[in-house]
Amino acid sequence: MHIPDGFISPKVYIPLYIVSAGLWSVGFYKLRKELNEESLPLIATLTALSFILMSIAIPIPGGTSVHGTGVALLSILISPWISFIASSLVLLMQALLFGEGGITTLPVNAIAISFIGSFSAYFSFKILRKLNEKFALIFAGFISLVLPAFFIAIILGIQPYIAHDESGKPLFFPFGIEITIPAIVIPHLFAGIGEGLFTMFIYSFIKRIKNVKR
Repeated sequence: MHIPDGFISPKVYIPLYIVSAGLWSVGFYKLRKELNEESLPLIATLTALSFILMSIAIPIPGGTSVHGTGVALLSILISPWISFIASSLVLLMQALLFGEGGITTLPVNAIAISFIGSFSAYFSFKILRKLNEKFALIFAGFISLVLPAFFIAIILGIQPYIAHDESGKPLFFPFGIEITIPAIVIPHLFAGIGEGLFTMFIYSFIKRIKNVKR
């Protein structure tokens, strides 16, 4: 789902850097308040899991890739703000170390994967768990992948309309929304089911371990 450098106009990524800076400030404030000896091992484990999931990326048409994120687990088991910060750091590390994603596109990827993914998973789980916890977990994992994919599809798809030369030739990403939405969202509908099942399995496993320790 990462967008690489060179695909997004400064008209988009500069304002999103400003928005992201504000969100990161809030997130780090929340992290300092909630980080302690008890929560640190779980945060570190789930962040490492997120790193692994995001590293297994399959390129798809439309200028991006499909992969898991693990942000639903971080959001549900810890908090959405910590999930936002942890997964943003994962995105930064992958951009710097492996060239996966980019620096100019970091705020786009962070808002999509880390912010939208984390908070959509958290609130959908909180609402749906009253009906059925397993379904809530599956849906949280599903929505944490599909909504970010839709956001990224829109961001990529508007590039030809907002950044082009006098002849109308796109200066950055060349394909419009009519291509990016189906090309990006449809594969993530299937990947989202896998993310949902994975979220349910790992959540149940961690809960069982905690109960045994008690």
